[in-house]
Amino acid sequence: MKSAVMTNSRPAIRIRPYTRDDADVMLEAVDESRVELNRWMPWCEPGYGRADALEWIEMTIVGREKGTLFDFAIVDGHGRYFGGAGINQIRAAEGVANVGYWVRSSATGAGIAVAAARQVIDWGIANTRLNRFEIVAAVENRRSQRVAEKLGAVRDAVLRKRLLVDGIAVDAVLYSVLRPD
Repeated sequence: MKSAVMTNSRPAIRIRPYTRDDADVMLEAVDESRVELNRWMPWCEPGYGRADALEWIEMTIVGREKGTLFDFAIVDGHGRYFGGAGINQIRAAEGVANVGYWVRSSATGAGIAVAAARQVIDWGIANTRLNRFEIVAAVENRRSQRVAEKLGAVRDAVLRKRLLVDGIAVDAVLYSVLRPD
């Protein structure tokens, strides 16, 4: 998988809920991207396998039913899997949630993460009562910060020792996208 299909200089991707049938394609993307993901995504451990992918997918299905997690597969018009994006760490009483995303290594740099995160936020605005969507990225994770910036997210703060990277507490940048008034 070299590049995403582009339409008007934007990748022609869509988000859709995960299904149990996604386990193998998800694991293939994780395997391809393990070196890049491992640093920033604590779930991507060296032993991550099919059972872990299935467990994650099951968690997304249950989370969707309960309204506690809305994670999506990123696919193109042919159903090719590019990664995942979603809304998690939902604090419904406060109207706040986290937005996360990852894209397989062979598809990075094509605007897929930006397009998927935009679709996730738009979905959240249309389907939840959340008012604030936050993106938290390690200070050294410039790619993730760039996605937030391209979304038009506001850089709110640098949070000291906010994330664990390789078991070490590191500073993170907090970005936000607000529901329009």
